[in-house]
Order: sequence, then C-alpha cells, then structure tokens
Amino acid sequence: MEGLVSLLIFALFFYFMMRLGCGAHMTHGSHDKKRSHDANDSAGFIDPVNGEKVADDQGYGKLHNGKLYRFITRDNLDAFDRQPEKYINNINKTGE
Repeated sequence: MEGLVSLLIFALFFYFMMRLGCGAHMTHGSHDKKRSHDANDSAGFIDPVNGEKVADDQGYGKLHNGKLYRFITRDNLDAFDRQPEKYINNINKTGE
C-alpha cells in the first residue's frame, strides 16, 4: 500500500510538472512572434534588396555577420554581396 501511495504522489508530481512547469510549453511551439507562421503566410524572410517576402525554403540564402538573409533571385543575392551594408541599413530604416 505504501508503494501505491508513493507511485500516486510521483504520478501527480509528474502530471503537474508537465502541465504547469517543465513541459508546459511543449505543445505550444515557438513563442517567437516574429517568426510565427499562419497557414496563409509561408513567407518567413524579407528580401533586403527589394523588400519582398521570401519563404523559408525558396530563393537563395546568405549568412552575413551571423544573420541569415534570403533572396528571391540570384541577382538580388549578387547585389547584396556587392554592398551588404546598403541593404542592411535599408532594412533597419523600415523596421523589418
């Protein structure tokens, strides 16, 4: 009987920890509002050259100073390669 009580206490502890504590956010997904996606919104990036939306799995990617930028066309990627600060400053001014 003592073993059953211990098991019940452990089960309740586990339930409350998963429900309210350690596992509470497991089913919610990411809480990053900037990167959240709706079913209608598959674009996760903004092309810094022309300001158009780019889906996570489309276009071209470039890692610059530890941040990933995505581009719709190869021409936009090449333009960014030539003058990255110009396009990064444009993004910062528009608030993207």
